[in-house]
Amino acid sequence: MSVPPDALSVPADGKPVSTDDTRLIETDILIIGAGPAGLYGASCAGLRGLRVAVMDVLPQCGGRISATYPEKPLSDIAGFPSVRGRDLVDHLVAQAQPYAPVYLLGHRAAELSHADGLPLVRGDQGTVVRAGAVVITGGAGTFTPRPLPVGEAYLGRGQVRSVPRPADHADQDVVVVGGGRSAFDRAAALAPFARSVTLVHRTDRFRVHRAMVEKVRALGIGIITDFEVSALHGATHLEQVEIRHVTTKAPRLLPAQTVVSALGFAADLGPFKHWGLTLRAQRIAVDSRMAAGVPRVFAAGDITDYPGKARLISVGFGEAATAVNNAATVIDPEAAVLPGHSTGEES
Repeated sequence: MSVPPDALSVPADGKPVSTDDTRLIETDILIIGAGPAGLYGASCAGLRGLRVAVMDVLPQCGGRISATYPEKPLSDIAGFPSVRGRDLVDHLVAQAQPYAPVYLLGHRAAELSHADGLPLVRGDQGTVVRAGAVVITGGAGTFTPRPLPVGEAYLGRGQVRSVPRPADHADQDVVVVGGGRSAFDRAAALAPFARSVTLVHRTDRFRVHRAMVEKVRALGIGIITDFEVSALHGATHLEQVEIRHVTTKAPRLLPAQTVVSALGFAADLGPFKHWGLTLRAQRIAVDSRMAAGVPRVFAAGDITDYPGKARLISVGFGEAATAVNNAATVIDPEAAVLPGHSTGEES
């Protein structure tokens, strides 16, 4: 997920923002979150001629796509019959590039305050951003992979939590642990490269639709249910995964050079919990303008909640456009919500 070098962490004065330098950056809109919704929001701001900065705790653009499934084909993005996650992010970065966003990657938004009515966001590296408005597009907030209950000592020695490059596991025996979408996605991505792929889940109930289960079976992937991982074995690197039946405790040994822990994520709003936002069940409650309950602060994407919310990337795109265009009217009360876009109605 590349960001053009001349756009990476460069404020208006052209000086790089280093992680140990306390600086004040001024912009019209600060977008917190460099996932799909945030990147599209940067384009929307640029279309209006607004300066925009994008802050994200991750070191690259793309949010969860880049961190967990960059090679996954996405089939629910408007205009693309299918597009790899990595390619979608690259397209979004390229779409925003003409507007020269300031990217503050590797910076966590830590504190929110207001001065002279304008939001001030302080990052954990000391950089302060003063903006006309803030748009939070932080996905699920801070997401932490749920660890495999055993074998943490094998992290980096055979145990992984994501599969950014399935080809790295060519000719390996791989065990994928989990029963949700991420487990099935990773098993399917590994199938063309690995010598064998086995999916292990502690029940026979999966958190995916039946068609995905049948697709994985058709790829020759073994599915073992009612077992859970009890130990990992290997002198210096992983050699075997020990599993036990959840009821009888009968053990089995599976050959494996890689075990993929795909047990989902624990989401946490982190510092956002202390910003005075309207919260609902680990989400930010918003109104029809995507306003978040604090002056000049909006939100969009998976982090938001309202009646009938559908958590899809395509929905996040629309919410980002709504948030940015309404933020523009707060920055300039004379501005219209829709000043005229390439897809708008002609007058």
